[in-house]
Amino acid sequence: MRHFLIRVGALASKEALHIRRDPMTLYIGLVLPLVMLLLFGFGVSFDIDHMPLAVVDQDRSPESRALIDVFVSTEEFVLVGSVEDPEDAAAVFGRGDALALLTIPPDYARTLARGERATVGLLLDGADAQAAQQALSRASAMAQVATARVASKASGLDLSSGGLPLSVQTWTRFNPAGKSALYLVPGVTAYVLALVAVLLTSLTVAREWERGSMEQLFATPVGRLEIVVGKLLPYLVMGVLQVLLVLAAGAWVFGMPARGSLGLLAFSSVLFMLGMLGQGLLISVLTRNQMVATQVSSLSSMLPSMLLSGFMFPIDNMPWLLRGVSHIVPASYYITILRGVLLKGNGLAELWTELLMLLAFATLMIGVSTARFKRKLA
Repeated sequence: MRHFLIRVGALASKEALHIRRDPMTLYIGLVLPLVMLLLFGFGVSFDIDHMPLAVVDQDRSPESRALIDVFVSTEEFVLVGSVEDPEDAAAVFGRGDALALLTIPPDYARTLARGERATVGLLLDGADAQAAQQALSRASAMAQVATARVASKASGLDLSSGGLPLSVQTWTRFNPAGKSALYLVPGVTAYVLALVAVLLTSLTVAREWERGSMEQLFATPVGRLEIVVGKLLPYLVMGVLQVLLVLAAGAWVFGMPARGSLGLLAFSSVLFMLGMLGQGLLISVLTRNQMVATQVSSLSSMLPSMLLSGFMFPIDNMPWLLRGVSHIVPASYYITILRGVLLKGNGLAELWTELLMLLAFATLMIGVSTARFKRKLA
């Protein structure tokens, strides 16, 4: 055991020296994760504000103007102009002038004065389904506000004092402001760490083969497991630094909370990094070429971690075949752990299944990498 640790330490020191002398490795390992986190955090957002709204006001009454004011008062909708005819909606949407068109009928005020239900129309540009869905949700909320105001005036009640006979209140747990950054940061963290970890270790053994230094390594009494562990250790330390930097940046820049156990988060992060480092090492063992290893590592880590992990799209909405494939993507379990620990305050009782899956993946990758590493040149 003592000789094993000495050999592993020597190999780890050698690999750490390579990392220190290679500025590109340090950039990929420490700077690139922060850059990608900031780009995704600031550049990708599902929150849509200041949606352009056009109006067809055929009533032109104080009541119709009050309805328009309700829509634009919170600045979720921005009034961009008026349209004379509802039939011109296609031209408005075609030019991209507006996302929604509010149509107020000519008898809107008279209908309200009679105590009857007045109907207004909202036409949406469905070319962007995400934006249209948010516009519909926001418009429904604005319509409820307008209805409450009309009801308060009709009954003589003071809306500000809660005079309506029925009041419905809703709350959102874990992300009450609905910030997309709090939803994205855990996914970005898993995606970036997976991509960087696989990319870094995929170059290690392939670089040794290309430089011819593998022959010198075979002349030593170092075993396969010692080589694998010695090469993974420096990158595991760098991976721990990556996790700390990314989570610290997420908390500082985007206000990401940490409601759960940091110890559980650290343990799961080590398991995830071991699995992804082992995957990259397996790729380098199989390819023995840095260019091929880079391409394979990018495809095998980038696409599954982004598309099949629940980062961008909910897994439950995927076809059954893709849902099955997502069960073998380690980033899907790590994202669940990140969101559970950081946002929900979950503990081991809720996340033990995900931890077991990460442990199984890490064991499989390191075991297969060791088995496939042959002490021969051909």
